[in-house]
Amino acid sequence: MQTKAAIERHPIHPMLVVFPIGMWVFSLIGDIVLRAGGNPAWAPAVYYAMGIGIIGALAAAIFGVIDLFSIPQGARARNLGYWHLGINLAVTILFIVNFYLRSVGPPVSLTPFILSIVGVAALLVSGWLGGEMVYVEGAAVASAQKPPAREEEERLKKAA
Repeated sequence: MQTKAAIERHPIHPMLVVFPIGMWVFSLIGDIVLRAGGNPAWAPAVYYAMGIGIIGALAAAIFGVIDLFSIPQGARARNLGYWHLGINLAVTILFIVNFYLRSVGPPVSLTPFILSIVGVAALLVSGWLGGEMVYVEGAAVASAQKPPAREEEERLKKAA
């Protein structure tokens, strides 16, 4: 089940998901630092990290949808993919709301902090589903064929 959204057989979606995941986890860590009495300069860092995460999520989603529709209908991986997509869409909306609340309210507020905790927890579930799709079901994985040069190299070693 190879994806059409790839560069040199490397799927693009997993290359991009590190940005929203990293930014949103960083924003939660920044929230924790702020709530523990840390430097108030963390507030803008949290805010901008969240915004970068939203942009990254939208970019990753484009390639994730292409990957999803590369999976044959009726396959377990496709069903998992719909759940993965739905959770990620909910998480992205949650962080958009979180970002908005931070833009109109005080930098340290309980509601955005709770939204960050829920969002990162949901990312864990979605990440598990994505891993299940790839590592168990083989979604968006190229065939295990070796490149022709590698096959020739191994053939020559065996002949020697």
